[in-house]
Amino acid sequence: MNVSVAQIEAVVLAGGFGTRLRSVLSDLPKPMAPVRGRPFLEWVVRYLATQGILKIRISTGYLGEKIAAHFDGQPVDGVHVTCIAEPEPLGTAGGFLNAVGAGLQRPRAWLVLNGDSLAFGAIQAMAELLNRTGAEGVLLGVKMHDASRYGTLSVDSAGDVSGFEEKRPGAGLINAGVYLFRDGLLDRFPVQRPLSFETAVFPELLGSKVSLKVLETTGPFLDIGIPESLASAEDFIGANQNQFERC
Repeated sequence: MNVSVAQIEAVVLAGGFGTRLRSVLSDLPKPMAPVRGRPFLEWVVRYLATQGILKIRISTGYLGEKIAAHFDGQPVDGVHVTCIAEPEPLGTAGGFLNAVGAGLQRPRAWLVLNGDSLAFGAIQAMAELLNRTGAEGVLLGVKMHDASRYGTLSVDSAGDVSGFEEKRPGAGLINAGVYLFRDGLLDRFPVQRPLSFETAVFPELLGSKVSLKVLETTGPFLDIGIPESLASAEDFIGANQNQFERC
């Protein structure tokens, strides 16, 4: 069954402790780091709005009340944002499923992404790849000259994920942490909690021969997880202002 962008709901993962940024963000959760007068997380929401994603759930954890207080005012016109707090640390996939379970209605597909990073891969293109191939999910991969900070994706000749590699120096196709899943795929996730996408969900799905395609991009990517990359966020947002302008 085909998926249109209008049938996709996003879950943004914003539940981490941000330990490496505690020295510069002592009273804020990492995704709320101020960048050009707005929390970084709001830039993520604004980007999703330009892609046509207007229903967004934010999975919160550490200092999540500060995220909820900001978005309670719905600062992005036309976008409905709901914050769902984790009752305890649930892991990346566990936080996602907790947010999914907080609503009565389920969309045809889910977009999952991190609240502390931005990758400009067109959501429309991810949906088209999902539809064209009949896959159960699509992962966004970013080609980088230096992938040493990140895990990388292995992709087979059919364009499916075949494995996840550990951090290593040199060029590579990094896992951008942006996933598009058909709703029915969630029923095949492991049931344990905490639950990690990288160490539990994806190995389980690949072991069951589930087709997960990769959409490759060379577009800009930023992860604000360390002080050095957070310091570059002002320039990154400024250089990519067109990505936040809705037609």
